[in-house]
Amino acid sequence: MLVGCLALGIAGCASTGPAPVEDRSVNPSSRPRATTPPRPKPAAPAAGTYRVQRGDTLYSIAFRHGVDYRDLAEWNAIEPPYTIYPGRELRMSPRGAARPPVAQAAPPPRATSAPPPPVPAPGPFEPAAPAPPPSTNAGTPSHVGSPAQPPPVVATATPPPPVPAPVESSAPAASGDVAWRWPAEGQVVGGYVGGDPMRQGIDIAGKSGAPVRAAADGTVVYSGNGLIGYGELIIVKHNPAFLSAYGHNRKRLVQEGDRVKAGQTIAEMGSSGASRDELHFEIRRNGKPSNPLDYLPRR
Repeated sequence: MLVGCLALGIAGCASTGPAPVEDRSVNPSSRPRATTPPRPKPAAPAAGTYRVQRGDTLYSIAFRHGVDYRDLAEWNAIEPPYTIYPGRELRMSPRGAARPPVAQAAPPPRATSAPPPPVPAPGPFEPAAPAPPPSTNAGTPSHVGSPAQPPPVVATATPPPPVPAPVESSAPAASGDVAWRWPAEGQVVGGYVGGDPMRQGIDIAGKSGAPVRAAADGTVVYSGNGLIGYGELIIVKHNPAFLSAYGHNRKRLVQEGDRVKAGQTIAEMGSSGASRDELHFEIRRNGKPSNPLDYLPRR
């Protein structure tokens, strides 16, 4: 009997098996996938500063930020010839710049219903106003109480102002002591739009390798490709107030410090930084973009 009880116990354990497990998980297709944590962004430079990169010049930094290079030099105590080195942090605004106070408008006068004070009548002991003296000219009527007659105006024939002669396409346009010329041949396919950072100049269509010429006499202050969106770029300084820029070139033919003459070929037209062969041309006055068509001769 002992052997039989042991046999029945072993058979019962073998037939029981593992306990069933209820699956309470959600649909596999709706399970959230394991995601990789986003890569932290590099720390941005402090507001109002810029760290000089290799290939930068003071002019290119000022051009990129839309400020006058003279102001940028003054804010950072940089003397001519404006030498800067990679790694230096530049201020992009004056020290202690404060917002100008808002002028308060004067309050309007209050409306009153009181009548104006009466004019007092002359007292009994106040002298009366003296009568006007009689006219000494017997034959001339008196003009007492009326203003003196002005002398007669003699009409003179004034020649009309001269009509300015139309500007010929070959004549340079003078502005700010700068005689401007067209920097390339071709049709203007993109115009200037004030306040639009993507349209701060004009686009002149052409063929790859076509000559790009200096629009006026000046000195090359930047020749490189460090400004995003401009491709191979050249910046020429014409005087303390005016700069001109030539972008999307295929090849640059001048270097920083070179003196160039108006009409001199400084680059070959291309499509660097653009979707077509064209010249992007800008004129900056005191660091701010201006419409080049306001300065270039009429075609």
